[in-house]
Amino acid sequence: MGCFAHARRKFFDLNEAQANPIAQQALLRIAALYAIEARGRPMSITERGELRQREALPLLASMHEWLKATRVTVANGGGTAKAIDYSLKRWLALRRYAESGKLPIDNNPVENAIRPICLGKKNWLFTGSERAGKRAAAIQSLLATAALNGLDPATWLRTTLEKLPTCLNSEIDSLLPLRQSPLLDHAT
Repeated sequence: MGCFAHARRKFFDLNEAQANPIAQQALLRIAALYAIEARGRPMSITERGELRQREALPLLASMHEWLKATRVTVANGGGTAKAIDYSLKRWLALRRYAESGKLPIDNNPVENAIRPICLGKKNWLFTGSERAGKRAAAIQSLLATAALNGLDPATWLRTTLEKLPTCLNSEIDSLLPLRQSPLLDHAT
């Protein structure tokens, strides 16, 4: 799977450095794909796949032809050539999302989920000891799991720490964020 956010970033950075009509055209084409995604977000996977087949695939085919035609007019080695080459080299992966309704157009949600961990790496280098580092990693994992399961991490941690002293060993698993998730169907 490819990531249109990364492909877009190449053209965005190029245009930010200096107004570039080719980059601007690429950004408009990518924006049209994201507009289709915005309309498809509330749809079922099947409906989103049909929307992509109907609207995104033709735009992608047009963009691919435009990129190839534009590339032959651009000198090698420059920023425009590099931005176009980035997309062309990854084209099959970039367009794969549009073949169904399952895959996302980019991997921004994954990158956003791991960003706090990446940003914290340097801060956690000096946690005091290897043992303290492992504990910090375990707590960070639990807090991230709470957030991914629709819980407020601070509230989950506070209530869990309040319940922990009186919780039986056999019931410890019930305190895990996954077990308390509002996303679970508790009726079953």
